[in-house]
Amino acid sequence: MTLTKLQLPFAISMVCLLIFYLAEPDSGLATEPDPVAMLNDFLKKNEASLSEISQQPFADAALTKNQSAEVLKLLTEAHHRKLRQSRREEHEAKRLAIGGLVMPYHMEIFGERPEAGYGLYISMHGGGGAPKRVNDGQWANQKRLYQIEEGIYIAPRAPTDTWNLWHQGHIDQFFSRLLENMFAFESIDPDRVYITGYSAGGDGVFQLAPRMADRFAAAAMMAGHPNETEPLGLRNIPFTIHMGERDSAYNRNALAVQWKEKLAELKLQDPKGYEHWVEIHKGKGHWVDRQDAAGVKWMAQFRRNIVPDRVVWLQDDVLHDRFYWLAVAPQHAAERQLLNVSHQDGRFTIEHSDTTELSILLRDDLADLDQSITVQYKNETLFDGIANRTLGNMVNTLIDRGDPKSVFSARITVQIPHQSESNIPANSGQ
Repeated sequence: MTLTKLQLPFAISMVCLLIFYLAEPDSGLATEPDPVAMLNDFLKKNEASLSEISQQPFADAALTKNQSAEVLKLLTEAHHRKLRQSRREEHEAKRLAIGGLVMPYHMEIFGERPEAGYGLYISMHGGGGAPKRVNDGQWANQKRLYQIEEGIYIAPRAPTDTWNLWHQGHIDQFFSRLLENMFAFESIDPDRVYITGYSAGGDGVFQLAPRMADRFAAAAMMAGHPNETEPLGLRNIPFTIHMGERDSAYNRNALAVQWKEKLAELKLQDPKGYEHWVEIHKGKGHWVDRQDAAGVKWMAQFRRNIVPDRVVWLQDDVLHDRFYWLAVAPQHAAERQLLNVSHQDGRFTIEHSDTTELSILLRDDLADLDQSITVQYKNETLFDGIANRTLGNMVNTLIDRGDPKSVFSARITVQIPHQSESNIPANSGQ
């Protein structure tokens, strides 16, 4: 059809009017809600209510990859603003209080701040099972025990004076709060957090490094005792042991040699994991004349990998509900529970599970979330489909730890059949 000269201006105006109505959000035409815009609006009106975001209607809307990046930025900024308002006093006092216990800490800054943020070194003192004045003296010694080239050095004072002062359950809570504060106030690089300790502090490293491995980039154990802990959970955290050859009290030297053999065997079986260095210092007793400082320097070369190709999770007697990209509901967590899960190109393989329900946390640097994800156990496919990125998943994993580098946008929960079971309820991908 050919338009006349009189019809042409009318046709052009009608096209322009149609374009206007399509672009105008109040035109009455159906448009897809923008969860990022809705989040931004919610944050402006409810700055102190991040925990309520997962209850909002837009929290379950599927996000694109670009939208999830915008959401992460908005959530992180809002969470850090909230912490800077509510926790400034405890941060400036360098004193944390949880459940009637108090953990003061010494803090010292070394070197120039890198663009990505300082590294953080947590250094635990010795003592334990001794009067307060003795443990205070050990704390004073730990404050000056190590020098680092760059980073923030923190020497906390244990909240108790018991023999197991660094591996009781409240320590996990104190260190989680400490890290959350340091991310908000000091712009720490979350992928460069290190833990070390001497004597009873070394006992703490033996215990905390496997059960909190996903919080640290590396760990250095100095002159400590492992007690009942095992090294399986160290698969993705470089671990160094420094022990005096003559440090025979509590069989520490012999146990260090045993751990050297255990770590070597684990490395042989799984070459991509269990990076380690064990140094038995010749002629030295419990005090190794600061030769252990080499272990602190060794740690600095490593960065945390929060999305490794395999996760080996052995629960301690202090239970956790997240470990790297695996999660279990509290009612499904148990002492000495073992999980071994690997992934490649969006295919997750559960190689061992002591629980009947398991969640896999996902994000775009772990798997292509625009493609189908599969989860397999033995020869059975437990899940095959798209795992949606949602704002709810992101806010929940941020609030959980306050760690912007440990936020996940999608979650798949599967029921794991026992060998004697064949009919398992349908699994969920959220």
